[in-house]
Amino acid sequence: MAVAIRLKRFGTKSKPYFRVVAVDSHKKRDGKVLEYMGTYCPTKKGENFSVLIDKIEAWVNKGAVLSETVASFYRKSKNKAGV
Repeated sequence: MAVAIRLKRFGTKSKPYFRVVAVDSHKKRDGKVLEYMGTYCPTKKGENFSVLIDKIEAWVNKGAVLSETVASFYRKSKNKAGV
């Protein structure tokens, strides 16, 4: 099973809200997830995302692949944390 770390969409038509999740890469975007790892609210100004760095690193060590968006969140959070 190939695991991907990507966004899962919530919210309404004009108010999107996303969760960062680990999911089987063959599942649909909003399918069953393995683990929740953060949030992203594109309508919010400034700090509009949060991710759990330790959980993402654990999945990446197991072979999970990050989507482009989640990878950018991960890099920004890691730089902010000074890791």
